[in-house]
Amino acid sequence: MHDKQKHLYVGVDLHKQHHVAVIINCWQEKLGEITFENKPSAFSKFLLEMDKRTEKGMTLAFGLEDVGGYGRSLAQFLADHGQLVKEVNPALSYAERKSHMTTQKSDNWDAECVARILVNKLDHLSDAKPDDLFWSIQQLVSRRNALVKAQGALKNQLHIQLNHNYPSYKKFFSEVDGKTALAFWERFPSPSGVTIKQLTTFLLEASTNTCSVKKATEIVKLVEEDGLIKKEYQETRDFLVRSIVRDILFKKQEMGYVERELKELMSLLDFQLNTMPGIELVTASALIAEIGDVRRFPNANKLARFAGIVPVYFGSGGKGKMHKSKHGNRALHALFYNLVVQQVQVAKGSKLPRNPVFHAYYQRKQKEGKTKGQALVCIMRRLVNIVYGLMKYKTAYELPIRREKEEVL
Repeated sequence: MHDKQKHLYVGVDLHKQHHVAVIINCWQEKLGEITFENKPSAFSKFLLEMDKRTEKGMTLAFGLEDVGGYGRSLAQFLADHGQLVKEVNPALSYAERKSHMTTQKSDNWDAECVARILVNKLDHLSDAKPDDLFWSIQQLVSRRNALVKAQGALKNQLHIQLNHNYPSYKKFFSEVDGKTALAFWERFPSPSGVTIKQLTTFLLEASTNTCSVKKATEIVKLVEEDGLIKKEYQETRDFLVRSIVRDILFKKQEMGYVERELKELMSLLDFQLNTMPGIELVTASALIAEIGDVRRFPNANKLARFAGIVPVYFGSGGKGKMHKSKHGNRALHALFYNLVVQQVQVAKGSKLPRNPVFHAYYQRKQKEGKTKGQALVCIMRRLVNIVYGLMKYKTAYELPIRREKEEVL
């Protein structure tokens, strides 16, 4: 008996309220279909039903697409009960659907496509191993990203309102959503005839004595130069400014809570990613959220392929060349790209490179004829090796010593 004949293949289409499972054999013949609720009590009944359908000497192989979302509980349950659970990339099941003459879309057909992928690629699919710690970090990172996005939208709304109330508002403070700026907008959403002395007293308190009479004088002068801006329904406009400011302050507070929780969870992993220049709490947690358990990658090259950093060969008829990959985890790719940019940057004040070794390597690659983009990709690939080593062996980053005639990475 061939190894493929020893399994029954179960593809599961996952949803918020219920899941649909389709069972096929190694010849891709449909043997049955089961719909069950997305809750632990229903998982037990589902597994019992599957055991009844399994002949002696055969084992079950389950395929799930979304093991980090709606399918996480089911994947955890099946793994805890000793079942073979594989994570199926949605791109594979999508390609399976498109490969048929008649394109159709339904829950049971989606589940069957997942099962077909299991039959063809069982040995190549990664095991679904949900980890509560990595999952929690991923959720916190997603929550923080949502807060950042919401805060950006609120900031744009604030710009619109302030443009009406204070035409020269951009000259008041360096950041429109800074601590002192927000306090000012909330107290004075529109010009109110405040004196320089009164404004100085307010600014000193709001900025913890960093803004003086000079700033108060500057603001009053700018307001006078703008002229009369009072318009109809000014009270409503003032209310909108205060409402937006309160919302921004709330988002900032929530972000602080999220980062505090992230810091506690990150300490449990004992990674030392923050020892590398350019990686702080937010970047480190984002890397871990996308990579997960680094042990699932046998080597750094596998991680590079996962991030879409390794070039791909395109050729035909004996001719071809390497092209930049547009596949892989694009969020992880963006993280490595932003990290590379920081490594080759030069500090504004001291004019010194933040990472002398990478900066020298970047310049050397350009002298060899590579474009700036190609040179950055070369550094990205080396950064993958470094991050992989830091996570796998939990070691600290040590800046290599740059020699006069060679750069060691």
